[in-house]
Amino acid sequence: MKKYLLFLVSSLFVTSVAFAADSQIWGDMRLEDILGYGQAESTKLGPLFTMLQSNYFAKAFLVVLVGVPLVFLIHYLIIGPKVFSHDGKKIYAFSLLARVIHQIAAISFMVLVPSGFIMVFGSTFGGGEFVRMMKDLHGLATIPFAIVVIPMFVIWVKDMFIHWDDIKWLMIVGGYLSRKKNPVPAGKFNAGQKTWYWLATLGGVVMVLTGASMYFMDFDIAMLREITGLSQIDILRAAAIIHNIVGVLITALFFVHIYMAVFAIKGAVNGIITGYKEEEEVKILHSSWYKKLKKQGKI
Repeated sequence: MKKYLLFLVSSLFVTSVAFAADSQIWGDMRLEDILGYGQAESTKLGPLFTMLQSNYFAKAFLVVLVGVPLVFLIHYLIIGPKVFSHDGKKIYAFSLLARVIHQIAAISFMVLVPSGFIMVFGSTFGGGEFVRMMKDLHGLATIPFAIVVIPMFVIWVKDMFIHWDDIKWLMIVGGYLSRKKNPVPAGKFNAGQKTWYWLATLGGVVMVLTGASMYFMDFDIAMLREITGLSQIDILRAAAIIHNIVGVLITALFFVHIYMAVFAIKGAVNGIITGYKEEEEVKILHSSWYKKLKKQGKI
């Protein structure tokens, strides 16, 4: 499976590189395109865009970059991870298709997030060729994510609607503020995972569309101009504003997702690799799903 996944991901990136090499949007034409819009039509979102870019976006990303990991470090040192037995039965949770799609999305995110940070703090890295390379890498990593985001949405959507268990889960913060391993009310996916799912899929589509509009800045979309009443350059500015706001939210929850899968629950990440979860982990952290499986005779 690993060889298959590596081949699939490699093929996607090779295709992306081939596309990029033949496209003018990656070269000097991009600057000519945006200058071609002129400044006379840029009066609507100009002040807002400049204010947000200058005063808020970089600070918001910095808070996420430093604050979220710091909170988790404190949690890890005080509460510690939840450890479950790996000697019991295994419960099949994720199909091969779901795992491959998730892993492609995960690899894409692991490129998108750091390259995005480098772009936000470009001046700190001295600008120049390195930051431009990260921008191109950011664009390339978007392509495999864009390919899998809709299948990912379809595969899991039936399990992601809100349930009374989710309210209970939120009231006790999933049991993560206690070292005790008491059963937590949650289905196959808990409220935290559902929140990440909706933001990663729907928010991911927004990120792809706004990011594409900024890369393909010479694509004059007349329908958008007619609907919004904005000039083409202000449409680009709106895309940049939305991209940054959603990006802050997605990055924060991405850090949460990584912490939970890798650190907060020992061995949890194996579930999306092998497809199997430990019985004790399911019994404690997904107690409603566990009871359902037992009732169905699957355990």
